[in-house]
Amino acid sequence: MNIAEKLSAIQSELKAPKNQVNKFGNYKYRSAEDVLEALKPYFTKYKVAVKTSNKTVDICGMPYVDCTAKIIDTEDPSSSIESSDGAFIEMNAKGMQMPQKSGSASSYAKKYALGNLFCLDDTKDSDATNDHSRTKSSAKPTLSKGTSAYDKVVIYINKGGDLNEVLRKYSVSPLLKKELESLI
Repeated sequence: MNIAEKLSAIQSELKAPKNQVNKFGNYKYRSAEDVLEALKPYFTKYKVAVKTSNKTVDICGMPYVDCTAKIIDTEDPSSSIESSDGAFIEMNAKGMQMPQKSGSASSYAKKYALGNLFCLDDTKDSDATNDHSRTKSSAKPTLSKGTSAYDKVVIYINKGGDLNEVLRKYSVSPLLKKELESLI
């Protein structure tokens, strides 16, 4: 088998289930680590290796992580196929230190570079279907102090959660928004 045939065989066999759960957004997803773990049995079976590499570049003054995922034929190391994807580093993400910001963008880029290379279908992935601006009903629920939802939001923000995610999910009064901002 050449590298294209090996990649095709892996693409047709690989299952990388979405076993991670985002409790705040209430959706399932797969991480780059999940994809790599699902790939491990194929390394020996098809005599291939997978390598990922990142580089950060500047695009119009914004840092962008470009990730390349490469499958290498271990029987012929000069033979490989690669795919790339990338993500901007969100400089305004509140509650995150710079290593967390760049790590988040790196993980996102790696997951999608691997997904592109191995033809992982993300049509049901929240990143593909969630426009982050609408809830299932046409009106967002109102966030009010003294409710269990409010308590969960406070815990979420105190653990470094993104206030913008809260604002996408809930209708929040300007006064309550200022109070939540003070927690960051």
